[in-house]
Amino acid sequence: MTVTALGDEVFQIDTEQSGYAGITAGYLIRGSKPCLVETGTASSSETVISALKEVGIEKDDLATIVVTHVHLDHAGGAGHLTSHFPKAKLIAHEKGARHLIDPSRLMASARRVFGSLLDDVMGELLPTAAERVVSLGDVGKIDLGNGRSLDTYYAPGHASHHIGLVDSSSGDLYVGDAAGVYIQETKTQRPATPPPDFNLEITLNSIELFRSLAPKRLLFSHYGPVSDIDETLDGSIEELRLWVELVQTARSEKLDLDHAITMIKDKTHERYARLFNDPALSHRFEELNSTGANIVGINRWLDKVENSDYSFGDAAH
Repeated sequence: MTVTALGDEVFQIDTEQSGYAGITAGYLIRGSKPCLVETGTASSSETVISALKEVGIEKDDLATIVVTHVHLDHAGGAGHLTSHFPKAKLIAHEKGARHLIDPSRLMASARRVFGSLLDDVMGELLPTAAERVVSLGDVGKIDLGNGRSLDTYYAPGHASHHIGLVDSSSGDLYVGDAAGVYIQETKTQRPATPPPDFNLEITLNSIELFRSLAPKRLLFSHYGPVSDIDETLDGSIEELRLWVELVQTARSEKLDLDHAITMIKDKTHERYARLFNDPALSHRFEELNSTGANIVGINRWLDKVENSDYSFGDAAH
């Protein structure tokens, strides 16, 4: 099912990234001022538009589109959607908003990382006119109409332009990637630590900020709602610390990237047994949240912390 009703006029939209179900979600908050949280990739935009129409959102109805951060699986469809929904404002943290107006640097960086896969997996982020883009500071409020709002909180660590969003009516917290990737099939988490912005201490602070907000549910962009707040956030912290320790081990053993990936998969096999034992599921989440990209992101942070320069090689996917 592309659209799933979650209650309180909140609808989960499966963006069907790369043709996969259950990998990247957008969320509609339907009301007097309908709001879409996360766009998915550019190549998913037609799926999102169709899903919004399915729940009654026509071209002139959507009031706001907000992205937790400007990575292409969360904001890549922004230009397509603002073109289709002419009255919608596009909202992002001030450190990322400029890339939605002029995506050229972001796209050039993504192309260096993904190469030809960029066109197949993500598509092209199109620009949105500056007058339609709203930049948020470290805290903010998005009007959803009838006294309902999304309260926004700066939550870096995964990305320098990341925010979390709390729905004043439902108590939902949209976590983006700040607490990692949640795999519904196995009820486990994996860190999301890609280069260039990952910072362990800042990420842990953002997770604790989320806990302090006392949400009723966590809505993961990857993927879906979770009600066990403390258990889930504790799991996110545990996985982050483990992966950092494993990358430190790989550095001390002077492994190259391929051998580091193998080592970390071996060390985490028991933790992720259900994931690794289902080849289709493993492939799907490796494409979304690659072990190599996580290693390279952690390694870059460790270089800064330890004032070193350890190279696993250039590959990050």
